[in-house]
This record gives sequence, structure tokens and C-alpha cells, in this order.
Amino acid sequence: MITSKKILETAKNTVLSESKAIAKLIDFLDDNFVQTINIIYKSKGRLVITGIGKSAIIAQKIVATLNSTGTPSLFLHASEAIHGDLGMVQSNDVVICISKSGNSPEIKVLVPLLKNFGNKLIAITGNTTSFLAKESDYILNTYVDSEACPNNLAPTNSTTAQLVIGDAIAVCLMEMKSFTAEDFAKYHPGGALGKKLLLRVCDVLDATHKPIVAPDSTIKTVIVEISEKRLGVTAVVDDHKVIGIITDGDIRRMLNKTEVISGLSAQDIMTKNPKMIQSTDLVSDALNILEDFSITQLVVVDKGEYKGIIHLHDILKEGII
Repeated sequence: MITSKKILETAKNTVLSESKAIAKLIDFLDDNFVQTINIIYKSKGRLVITGIGKSAIIAQKIVATLNSTGTPSLFLHASEAIHGDLGMVQSNDVVICISKSGNSPEIKVLVPLLKNFGNKLIAITGNTTSFLAKESDYILNTYVDSEACPNNLAPTNSTTAQLVIGDAIAVCLMEMKSFTAEDFAKYHPGGALGKKLLLRVCDVLDATHKPIVAPDSTIKTVIVEISEKRLGVTAVVDDHKVIGIITDGDIRRMLNKTEVISGLSAQDIMTKNPKMIQSTDLVSDALNILEDFSITQLVVVDKGEYKGIIHLHDILKEGII
């Protein structure tokens, strides 16, 4: 039976083996890589990435990364390509073919077809003397000394090397395109990151529940307003200007200190100069203010006009945190 010590030793050796393989890729980066980036960047078509076996799986991941970072890409399975899917490739497309050996039967059939189409062909391969390498316009070398697999068979170091080169391509293209966090959010509108970078206060603000009282409103009026609007707070507004807020906490503290409340009004217990935000500001900015000041509500004001209250719960419901 394998001991816990042996399991950890094997895991650590695997990580170390793959990290060393990746580090060696630095020595393989040359003008072929530079030209690859320039060709993809200037291309008026898409980037088609193909492969077979484990390399095909890596190709799919690289395609996903490129698409999410502004480089239109698609995956073409090498074996399916020679059975009809080759029609996906258009004349302006740049093609990357991934293969460790560069000599698999499917690759040998596919590559001449791609060359006949006139597409620029880039090889990501660990064998620079292979059929694929010789037929490609540019070669990205992903040679590894061995696999992390104890039998030196299962693709481990080699597929990790392919993946890292794909990431390097994506990051270089991002820099050339000056791809920003806001650009990234455009391609991820449904995720937490997209919402964090795109969602604005007005998108989550419930203007139909806008708690508001006048400075001379009675405490009973204040309590009813807070209760009915269910936000745990009300704004105190005088001549269309927010002059303070009253939270349910303020009500509790007042009741603890005061026996008679009949002579009190909203302005007597309100908190002046409340934290505010504009409806056009990002929800993430509102969240930062709430966290910085350990509060749960913000007053929303546009050009001095009271728009409502944004509550921490409104943000939580959007799944931004």
C-alpha cells in the first residue's frame, strides 16, 4: 500500500517536473514567436487551432482564452477536419496546429490541405524535425525532456508546455490590443467579474422603494417609513436635498436613551452628512464604500437629487462578492 508520504512525494515531483519543463520554454522563444504574434494581430480573419488527442483538449482551452481576451478563435478537431469540418477554415484565417510528435497520421493528412488553402500555418510541437514542423511557416518549440508520468507515456509535461505557450500568445495579443479589464468584462457580462466591472448602481436601484421623510417628521412617521420600505433606513430630505439619514439602529439607540419621544423629530436623531454615491457609479464602487465604512446602505444622489437607497443586499443578490 502506498503511504501518505509517498503520495505527497509523487505529487511534489510531478509539480517540480512540470515547472522545470515550463522554465525551459524560455530558451525556445525566438523570432518565430514574434512573427506568430504579429501575423495573428494583423490577420483580418480568425485564429483556427487544431490538434488531436490530448493536444486537441489543450487547443480548446487556448481557444477559450483567446476568445475571452479579444482574439476571435475557433477549435477544429484534426480528425473531423478531414471529414468535412475543414469547411470552417476561411481564406484569411491563421491556423495553429498542436502536436507533440508532429507526425500523427491525421496531422499528415490535414497539413497539406491547409497549405493548399494558402493559410498561414503555425506549429506548436515538441519535434522541430517533424512533418508538421517542416511544413509550417513558423514553429513554436514545446520540447520536453520527459513526461512527469512514471512510464514517460501519459502527456503531462508536454501538454502543460503547450498550454503555457498558448497563454503566452494570448497575453502578448492582449498587450498589443491594449486589452483592458473593461474589455474583458464585455466578454463576461454574465459572470461575477463582468458584473463587477459593468454593473452600475442604477441597474440595481429600486426606485419604487425610496424611503424619505421631512426634517420635522415625527418619530412615528420615521419608524413607519423605515418599516414599509424595508431597507432599514430612510433619508431625511429638506427642499429636495438630502441632509441626513436615520437607520433602524438610530431608532434603537434613541429608545435606549430617551423615555419620551413625542417631542422629537427626524432632524433630532438623524445622522448628518451620510455616505452618498451617484446612480452612474459602478456597483463595485458602492460595495467598496460599504466595506470601508462598515455600513449596509448608501444614499444615491444625482446632481443633488435624491434617487433612493442602495443596500448591501441588493449587491449580494447580484453575486458580485
